[in-house]
Amino acid sequence: MKIPNYRFMAHSTKCIAVSAALMVLILVASLVIGVQLHIQFSGGAIITYSYEGEVDAAAFAGTAGELTGAAVSVQLSTDLATGMETIVLSLPAGDSLTTDQLATLDEGLYAAFPEAGLQVEEVNNVSAQMGSEFLMKCLIAVAFAAILMIVFVAFRFKRIGGMSAGVTAVIALVHNIIIVFGVHVFFGIPISGPFIAAVLTVLGYSINDTIVIFDRIRENKRLFGDKKSLTELVDRSMNQSLRRSINTTTTTVACMVIVAIVASFYNVGTIVTFVVPMSVGLMAGAYSSIFIAGPLWVRWQERSKAVA
Repeated sequence: MKIPNYRFMAHSTKCIAVSAALMVLILVASLVIGVQLHIQFSGGAIITYSYEGEVDAAAFAGTAGELTGAAVSVQLSTDLATGMETIVLSLPAGDSLTTDQLATLDEGLYAAFPEAGLQVEEVNNVSAQMGSEFLMKCLIAVAFAAILMIVFVAFRFKRIGGMSAGVTAVIALVHNIIIVFGVHVFFGIPISGPFIAAVLTVLGYSINDTIVIFDRIRENKRLFGDKKSLTELVDRSMNQSLRRSINTTTTTVACMVIVAIVASFYNVGTIVTFVVPMSVGLMAGAYSSIFIAGPLWVRWQERSKAVA
């Protein structure tokens, strides 16, 4: 199979600059627009009711708001496994409910919608303190995963400057995380458990792509030695890995798109808010492995030689 001969490194400076500008834009937008935190992290209450027939979501939200004195939100959905129709009632950050308040809310909703056959299926009550602690633990888990990746890549590729490979790989991963974060910011998707799951999934896929490229760099370095420059070695390695990276990312994202379409059809919003950011993150990961990790590694190596 013929290996393509694209000159990726010739455009690396522009690509790095564009990526840096995009990351800055996302971070600035998060400060201007604001970041929405799900009740899992900010605290609050989520109550799931099953119902029969038809329920007016706006009327349900209005009644619940009067009973709780809070600006609630309502989402209708269908359980794909059982076919059960459910309505999910969410109270805003910090507005968790006591047992008495929950009882008052249930009685008021049962009286307001007697024909709906409302039944409480699940209650999630999270205090603001518990939510913030959970968020911190999730962020620590992501940071710990990044540190382990640096150590692993540095050890595995010590023949080509292991620490430089590990650090540049994680810089590329940070780029991908910020892109996933940006999807949540610009589309108003609350940061929740699925965000952490999407980030960890993207980390796994992205580091795999980057490791494959570094593996090819190591092999080409062994084959050619000093006969080829670092730029030529990296270009050759990325061209050798390009078809695999495109095929893997395309098939995975295609599956995710199908899942998102089916979830949208059945009004399963939690799946959509997980799949869409993750799909964007996977594409960002394929991009960063080629246009960020490899070029930054070359710059690190060139500077190390110049200093030496």
